[in-house]
Amino acid sequence: MIELANERTGPPDHLDKDQIKDQTDDLVDRLGELQRVLYAQGAYSLLVIFQGMDASGKDGAVEKVFKECHPNGLQVFSFKKPTEEEFAHDFLWRAHKKTPPKGMIHIWNRSHYEDVLIQRVHGWIDEQRVARRMSAINAFEELLAFDNNTIVCKFFLHISYEQQEEELMQRINEDEKHWKHNDSDWKEREHWPEYMRCYEDVLNGSTIPWIITPVDKRWYRDYIVAQALVERLEALPLEYPPLKDYLYAPKS
Repeated sequence: MIELANERTGPPDHLDKDQIKDQTDDLVDRLGELQRVLYAQGAYSLLVIFQGMDASGKDGAVEKVFKECHPNGLQVFSFKKPTEEEFAHDFLWRAHKKTPPKGMIHIWNRSHYEDVLIQRVHGWIDEQRVARRMSAINAFEELLAFDNNTIVCKFFLHISYEQQEEELMQRINEDEKHWKHNDSDWKEREHWPEYMRCYEDVLNGSTIPWIITPVDKRWYRDYIVAQALVERLEALPLEYPPLKDYLYAPKS
């Protein structure tokens, strides 16, 4: 049973920051290599989900970890407030449209889990609907994993209450971060205990497990994410496809 109060939000004390950053650079390079084979082979796909409180570093993780991946095989989607068209469909409709075809990596900045988090925190849906939605989410992810060769890799970016305040204040005090400021982030912060309770239910109720990723130190976040993705791709039988029907014969 996961209890977030007992989970780290920062790295172990014994780790050397410079060593970890060097290892992360190697992992990021390796991820780029594996992504090219994944794209060329076209047999598997990878869905990466980043979920976490405001200022937990979702954008930063995407920027740092995937920088060596080829853009042809990578797409990033951000899940914001549903549009009128999305509201007119079931809650998974907009998610299913953004699942990765074979050969692709799709990254979700927030996800379908918003529909059992913010909606639950604010009482917009009742507990019976929450339970039904979690069952639907598990079935949806199992469909992707077991029927479409999609690796579903989910990261809960775990930030401390104190670090979140520091990150949000930077958006007010630093010119280059003003564009990130949103008053609603501070309003959502007022519901921190309820969010933690709802996140715990999500983490414990998911069929495909989450990777709890400490993010108070961004260099450690990048290491955990890169390492997990490399491990999952290296576990696949990835290989470049062979040459097909070579018809052109150069003159000797």
